[in-house]
Amino acid sequence: MSEQPASRSPVSRLVSSSDGASAVEFAMIAPIFIALMLHILQCGLLFVAERVLQNATDSASRKILTGQVQSNQVSESQFKSAVCAKLYNIFDCSAVYVDVNAYSSFSGSSYNQPMLTYDSQGNVNNTWSFNPGQDGKVVIVRVIYRWRVFGGPLTYAIPNTANGYHLMMGVAALRVEPYS
Repeated sequence: MSEQPASRSPVSRLVSSSDGASAVEFAMIAPIFIALMLHILQCGLLFVAERVLQNATDSASRKILTGQVQSNQVSESQFKSAVCAKLYNIFDCSAVYVDVNAYSSFSGSSYNQPMLTYDSQGNVNNTWSFNPGQDGKVVIVRVIYRWRVFGGPLTYAIPNTANGYHLMMGVAALRVEPYS
């Protein structure tokens, strides 16, 4: 007569069972993996957006460099439209700020990131200049945009303003060519 194996206790069966181990391991790793993927996506989008903003700034600034803006008496809104035309609908054009200033020399110019001021609803209420200069003047073009950072556990380092936005800026420094 063959002897029956001793039946194991329910606790020992539970400890030695490997059913569902993969699901438990995935549940432990998935949140970290998803957070990391969202952070990589956010950083990639931010990088692309900053490049698009800088390219739009360079393209529109070329019209100041060659005197087209000055000769055709282009207004601030027309210049902003030229910038927005190069932003490929990635940005909300109503939230793009354009600041154009003329200086007598590069050493006297300012191209630092501006300090934004806000009204009670959280809207930017800075006053921006539009002075494309004349022949031989140094012109600094700054195109500013507040990029909304979407949430996630790893996005704490991306916003550079107090209200969860990343302030990005395209800058072009140029000397206006003789055009008259």
